[in-house]
Amino acid sequence: MPLQSAIDYVRDHAPLFQELSDRIWESPELGLHETKSSAVLADALEADGFHVARGLGGMPTAFTATYGEGKPVIALLGEFDALPSLSQARGVAEPRALVPSGPGHGCGHNLLGTAAAAAAMAVKRAIERGEVRGTVRFYGCPAEETLVGKVFMVKAGLFNDVDCALTWHPASMNGVSNGSSLAMNSAKFTFHGISSHAAAAPDRGRSALDAVELMNVGVNFLREHVPATTRIHYVITDGGLGPNVVPNRAEVWYYVRAPKRGDVEEIYARVLNIAKGACLMTDTTHDVRLLCGCYDTLPNRALGDRLHENLTAIGAPRFTDEERQLARQLQATVGEGAVAKAVAQLKKRGAEITATDLFEGIAPQSGFGEPGGGSTDVGDVSYVVPTAQVRCVTAPIATPGHSWQNVVAVGSSIGQKGMGFAAQTMAATCCDLMREPELVARAHAEFREATAAAPYLSPVRDVAEPPLNG
Repeated sequence: MPLQSAIDYVRDHAPLFQELSDRIWESPELGLHETKSSAVLADALEADGFHVARGLGGMPTAFTATYGEGKPVIALLGEFDALPSLSQARGVAEPRALVPSGPGHGCGHNLLGTAAAAAAMAVKRAIERGEVRGTVRFYGCPAEETLVGKVFMVKAGLFNDVDCALTWHPASMNGVSNGSSLAMNSAKFTFHGISSHAAAAPDRGRSALDAVELMNVGVNFLREHVPATTRIHYVITDGGLGPNVVPNRAEVWYYVRAPKRGDVEEIYARVLNIAKGACLMTDTTHDVRLLCGCYDTLPNRALGDRLHENLTAIGAPRFTDEERQLARQLQATVGEGAVAKAVAQLKKRGAEITATDLFEGIAPQSGFGEPGGGSTDVGDVSYVVPTAQVRCVTAPIATPGHSWQNVVAVGSSIGQKGMGFAAQTMAATCCDLMREPELVARAHAEFREATAAAPYLSPVRDVAEPPLNG
């Protein structure tokens, strides 16, 4: 059975953690600029007696908070960055920005980091009471949405002494995340041409925008000749300022994703060649800036099994009539058939569905190692230390991530309940790892076998510093 005192601590101090998560929700900040959000958690942990080290890995908002001594060292991963253009009023079931084009917490990171901090505080009490022995360390990880923070923290060696890592993510279901994610490269391609009058002297101009567009055409033809699981997307971040001037500068930002890190490296090399070809066709030059890259996620059965046991033993939260009413209002905005499709997917996974608005069960484990459609810098941590994560309900079924509907949900009591459940589960599992050396040993044996043929090589090994200025 999970350590009851750790579970009780999270429950008894719920108002504190609700206040911390609300402060982060109310001041959403983009990655690497989470000055207020990072400080909310770092200051709270420092006041609680943790040793806090700030400004790590070349990132002002990255920090660790450590308590205890000796082995095992268990990492709890926290995030706190928001998303652009998702500003949203609290409790309103319609899009209503508080700040036009402002950021908002459409992925629930106001809850994510707070739950991990709550779990760390609960484990600290267990250490103080002598119920467990070891070291708990909270990692304040910036810029997950741009897949930067943990990659550079790993590169800086901040996980070198860690035995196991635990984390979670807000979701519309409760269960262990046994799947994988897509490895990725993020890069900006800047083309340089020659300005000229677009009508009077077009022959004297060399259009950087033409180069960007030809590169995009080439990449779109490439899609036919890469594995179907590949994902390539881009935005033109600079295309010139007026149609009567041949643009002498243009820029495009690319994400290249695939199920394995090696796949990304191969496809990215072809994208680089296409950029060179665009320069030859337009008589321009270019430079490439690799902003970041990340690994796919490596699940760990030993840790995942224990997380599942603790999810089940603690039991999923129950929701009130008022919470269900808000959930249904949000579901009504996501499109006809979306809820039925999402419910069908949960049933296919083996989940027992008792209501179609908010999930109150624990989904069975399935899909071990199967790639999903997104990417996360948790992947890099998972290739240097045994790592596992859970998902807990913070939003209605079918509510998409990175949406205004999600901002509303994670800023409500629905999100707060999922945050508490996640904190209890991580705290209990962290205590288990400190009480059971054999569990740590099993996780490490599995990890060594899984990584033996694919040792970690930092995807940002040639990147001097994090992209603090984009």
